[in-house]
Amino acid sequence: MPEKIGRGDLQGKVVPNSHNQFEALFNYATIGIVVTNHLGVIINFNNYAQQQFGYTAGEVNGQRVDILLPPSVQHAHLSHRTEFYKHPQPRRMGEGRDLYALKKDGTRFPVEVSLSHYQVDQEMFVIAFIIDITVRKKNEELVRKQNADLEKVASEVLQLNAELEQKVQDRTTMLRETLVELERSRKEVGEALIAEKELSDLKYRFVTAASHEFRTPLSTILSSAFILGTYKTDEYEGKKDKHIQRIKNAVEGMKSILEDFLSLGKLEEGKVKVRMEELDAAECVAELETVRAEMEHLLKPGQRIIFSHAIFGTTLFTDLHILKNIYINLISNAIKFSGENADIEVQLSLSGNSCTLSVKDSGIGIPEEDQMHLFDRFFRAGNASNIQGSGLGLHLIAKYLELLDGGISISSVVNVGSIFIVTFPQPELSNS
Repeated sequence: MPEKIGRGDLQGKVVPNSHNQFEALFNYATIGIVVTNHLGVIINFNNYAQQQFGYTAGEVNGQRVDILLPPSVQHAHLSHRTEFYKHPQPRRMGEGRDLYALKKDGTRFPVEVSLSHYQVDQEMFVIAFIIDITVRKKNEELVRKQNADLEKVASEVLQLNAELEQKVQDRTTMLRETLVELERSRKEVGEALIAEKELSDLKYRFVTAASHEFRTPLSTILSSAFILGTYKTDEYEGKKDKHIQRIKNAVEGMKSILEDFLSLGKLEEGKVKVRMEELDAAECVAELETVRAEMEHLLKPGQRIIFSHAIFGTTLFTDLHILKNIYINLISNAIKFSGENADIEVQLSLSGNSCTLSVKDSGIGIPEEDQMHLFDRFFRAGNASNIQGSGLGLHLIAKYLELLDGGISISSVVNVGSIFIVTFPQPELSNS
């Protein structure tokens, strides 16, 4: 049984009261706390705030809180403060924009500020909780720089791919060096993310996806190049062709992944501009037929792309370049996730004031629980982890469709297949 403490046991002992406890909490908190009255006048300033701003409590108590703000934001702060007093509620200050505070010596520093309030005798007081995020901002800048370095490396790899057939041995050495740089960058970014993961999750996933997807094709290139070096006589000519084709296929896969990364960057930076035109439907169909023919080298043994349409004798209002990108991404996915001897059915049609592009395959299908995440960046379905890809194809399609004011739907059954249906609007004049 626990021992009970009687009233007599407490005689002669000092028991802290609630006031002392809250005063200790205020003074020894490891966050800056500033209390102001309804006029914005500072009435309390804890020890940590004194360290942050370089003022003593005696210097700021009785002063307006504007003394802690850069002059450029003081006028705007007055209106924000007035609005807060009208509708007081706990919230973060400056949501969606950078905030800065001003030290006694005139130095600005980045902060996060959370506001709360309380009332005493019907007078309202505001409590500001202040965090110095200087270190966090430095980490953000470090992550941005690392991301720029990664993009630079990716761009260099893409440029060098065009010369691979003539300089296989030299390219192998350069790709090996690139892999080392990517691995080193992944570790550096990973260390930065541990300290500030919530601010740079997207960059981490980019590096993880890139390093994972590059490893297999780079290993194929290195091993095939090594084997080629052992074939010295003409009797190995057939085997040489086989390994050269393996290198080409691996490079093609890397090129596709890099193009996905670069396309995503352009889309998110607003560098892709839509150019809607009213085009002859027959010309559009011919363009898509050309693309289909160019993609036949990607087909597995026995696979066929069956393209049908019902839009002759009319016009199509679209950006043909964007439409071709959507077309290529959907068919590439169908080829990749379908087995040998499978048909891929592609149909283009007009119905009312919309154009529809559907792609049907008989591939591995998509688990129902994964379908709601298909258009997220870098998402891979649970049954697709062993199939090469960036996890960006469907996300890019969704981004392109935003530019066309279109949409996409999916119907899929595991081990049966999937059908993707893309629609985008057509004005009345396009089918007149």
